[in-house]
Amino acid sequence: MDNLTHSLAGAILGQMGLKTKTGLAMPTLIIAANIPDIDAVAVLLGGHQHLALRRGLTHGPIAMVLLPVLLWAAMLAWDKWRPSEKRLPVHKGWLLALAYIGTLSHPALDWLNNYGVRLLEPFSSQWFYGDSIFIIDLWIWAALIAGVWISLRREKRGNTNWRRPAVLGFFAVCSYIFANGMITGQAESMARDQIIARYDPTASMLEPEVVANPVPIAFWQREIVWRDEQDYGSGSYSLGTGPVLLGEVRPHNMGQGAASRTMPFRVVADPGSDAAAFLFWSRMPVLEQQDDALIIRDQRFMDPRIGDRFLLRIPVPTEIPAR
Repeated sequence: MDNLTHSLAGAILGQMGLKTKTGLAMPTLIIAANIPDIDAVAVLLGGHQHLALRRGLTHGPIAMVLLPVLLWAAMLAWDKWRPSEKRLPVHKGWLLALAYIGTLSHPALDWLNNYGVRLLEPFSSQWFYGDSIFIIDLWIWAALIAGVWISLRREKRGNTNWRRPAVLGFFAVCSYIFANGMITGQAESMARDQIIARYDPTASMLEPEVVANPVPIAFWQREIVWRDEQDYGSGSYSLGTGPVLLGEVRPHNMGQGAASRTMPFRVVADPGSDAAAFLFWSRMPVLEQQDDALIIRDQRFMDPRIGDRFLLRIPVPTEIPAR
């Protein structure tokens, strides 16, 4: 998710009452909710290398253990360097607990969208996808902002139930996430049945891989992308009307099986190349040949409005190396 959502998640946890447990609680929760994104420095590498580095090691179990401790130590050092009588005394145990709570909220939210997160890195490089929430969700923003803002106003006025708006906002977001998960599950199930019936009446092919991509604002809708071992297609879904498949089906040229990460046409991707990084990240890779280059994209991010952020152009070699 975007960092505003992560920050608001930390803030609403604080306004639910956790900030009363210790001094520096609110900044600890907000920083902790964002700290796994320290891997954003990978974008400085240029090219597509960052795709293989983001949402990996700093989102895995070792980071979930170490990052809160490092943040806790930094906040204790800050409290010692800049003590203040205006805030609550720092309780070391609670401060460490809040650092863990905030940090763990980050991969939990990142898992919800279709970009993916490697929750087990470095023990496993498997990607996990929730496919339920668009990466920037204005409805979640609205609920979290309202919960935090109303809670802060009530607290400032001395209202004893100032925590209630934050609690309501938190559970509203949880209910919204659950409902979106149900919508995604229904969209994928209905689309899969239609794909098998429409493109393979005998159901002899392997079950197609189907992803129902969330779309901005219209949470009741999904963009359907699917593939089998040879071809790929797309469609749409709307709650209440069901899936509508587009008739156009094309070969994805990515070898046998939807999970294949090998380069076709016997083109070798060096381990440190942009191609290797892109294919490691890609969930539904598609390859096309255009003029003198191979174009690799991912079905999840083929919207023209995205531009070239998720597109890799590889010059066609004059000599194809043997494998």
